[in-house]
Amino acid sequence: MKHLITLLLFIISVHIAFGQKVSEGNTSALQPVHQLRIYEVPKENKQVFLDRFRDHALRIMKKYDFTIVTIWESEFADKTEFVYLLEWKDEATMKTAWEGFMADKEWKEIKARTAKQYGNFVNEIEDRTLRLTDFSTEKKLLK
Repeated sequence: MKHLITLLLFIISVHIAFGQKVSEGNTSALQPVHQLRIYEVPKENKQVFLDRFRDHALRIMKKYDFTIVTIWESEFADKTEFVYLLEWKDEATMKTAWEGFMADKEWKEIKARTAKQYGNFVNEIEDRTLRLTDFSTEKKLLK
């Protein structure tokens, strides 16, 4: 009986330590966030945009620890869209990674070169930071 009570107390303490909710004032600092990026791409440059993202952006993003969950193409209201979902440890990590990526010398050179050769690649970018609710059925999309 003594061992059973000790085991029960251990299980409860582990649950409290790891299952405890973070206070509302500091949730974004400790919880993962997702980021939804939607690019409206000119139809005439769709394939060039896709090639540049696949061949260059993905590779350079890896240097800055981007975790891309998945990527889609979409047609919406006569717009050609490129959509992807990222997962971040927290908002501070997301901000730091984007700053590094956007300042990356190679990425700047690739953007300048391809824009000079093909013109406009993106008409508009929508960027949404998604925070999990405490009742979300999925706490992490990646395994």
